[in-house]
Amino acid sequence: MSDVCKFPIILVHGLFGWGDDEGLNDRLPYWGANTCNIKQHYTEKGYEIYAASVGPVSSAWDRACELYARLVGGPVDYGKVHSEKAQHRRYGRYHAEPLIKQWDSEHKIHLVGHSFGGNTVRLLAYLLTYGAPEEVEASPDDCSELFKGGHEDLIASVVTICSPHNGTTIFKAADKFKILPLMKLVVYNYMGLMGRSPAEGTVFDFHLEQYGMSDTPGKKDAFPLRRARKMYGKNQDNAEYDFMPEGAKKQNDLIDISPNIYYFSYSYNAVSINFNGRHHIPWDTNFKFLAMTSSIILFYNHFFRPSGDYIFTDYANDGLVDLPSALHPKGEPYKYFDKNDIRPGVWNVMRTLQGDHGTPIGLFTPVEDTWALYDGMFELLREVEDREIAAIEGADPHENADGPDARTYTPAAVLPKQKPKKKPKAKKSDADAEETAEGSAEDAPGAKPKKKPAASKSKKKKSADEKPADDNPAEDAGEAGE
Repeated sequence: MSDVCKFPIILVHGLFGWGDDEGLNDRLPYWGANTCNIKQHYTEKGYEIYAASVGPVSSAWDRACELYARLVGGPVDYGKVHSEKAQHRRYGRYHAEPLIKQWDSEHKIHLVGHSFGGNTVRLLAYLLTYGAPEEVEASPDDCSELFKGGHEDLIASVVTICSPHNGTTIFKAADKFKILPLMKLVVYNYMGLMGRSPAEGTVFDFHLEQYGMSDTPGKKDAFPLRRARKMYGKNQDNAEYDFMPEGAKKQNDLIDISPNIYYFSYSYNAVSINFNGRHHIPWDTNFKFLAMTSSIILFYNHFFRPSGDYIFTDYANDGLVDLPSALHPKGEPYKYFDKNDIRPGVWNVMRTLQGDHGTPIGLFTPVEDTWALYDGMFELLREVEDREIAAIEGADPHENADGPDARTYTPAAVLPKQKPKKKPKAKKSDADAEETAEGSAEDAPGAKPKKKPAASKSKKKKSADEKPADDNPAEDAGEAGE
């Protein structure tokens, strides 16, 4: 195995984040925050690594289109159908040079997204694989190559870190406590004013020219502030909606997993259970602001959560994202990470680690913990590359593939677990005993589950030992940390 990854690694920031194209990144890198510079550190080690810039508050769809255009060069095309529905401009800025020089089936890329960046790279992988037929039909002559699909062989892996695959309750809580309207008023006006300031495009960049909130680079085409603010805020094509559970569900209904891409999800938990086993406290936060937001999530989930909602728990969040939401998207196949069974076309759910939402990007985090995380992650990506290259050369990619154990490179996970109360054994009838025996046999490792009706989308394929997609991830959260 090589000492560095052969394929380029593309880092994609989350909400209110930034990348290499913003001047702010020179003084305060998003990837490394106030303790280190992740891109610089691994570039010096010989990795080809980029920190891409996309809209910090744009929707997952718009960000995926922006990321694709940044990778290949040329204009950002949001799609004719999508743009008409969102009521914004179809085209954004023009990138004169591609971010990566060579991108084909033999020179793939790894996509690594933190927070909302994970939602972005997941959607990009979907569009490259399956395309958007409605966009091709609406504009067959000038449609972006992204919407034509058939390009899943360009991506080796998708890695998500603390990503709200199923939404997050922090926005639900802000809405419930009447904080969201005030937040939106402040943010929208700030974006509009900054989008017209000299700092736009130099220090920071909101990438909102499609809404006229800022000028397209090289042009003076921003709309009047009031009009632009109304355009952006009145529809669902923004990050706020995608962060809501209902917006995330809409995304999950659209997206299918790509069968030949390797998927990995990393999650963090900042909440502990105190000595009496009753109170959940966000003790494990490096950034104290996230202790406050974590407490808001705990309070909301305890008193206001809808019954049966699959992303909520009474504990387990990183300060912004509920743990079950970060594990894997609802409805897609997943399995807990096994170094001897790393497979494409299924979410390999990594062990949940101790820390908050900013821990994996180095925010107030001991630098040795940051290097430990990415050393383990990148060794995992090198294992994926060996399999990809073996497949290209016609060898069996799984032959003698032990793979790295990421657990040896990452800090120990601490997930709060309450001791189960002992219940008196009840007498069972013969029928009950038989039913229990059948259930135990089906739940045994490697056992085949009962046959279920075929999924409505034939693209989703699940092997016998994968976790059923309709399991409640909240119930499995503890297992992920064992």
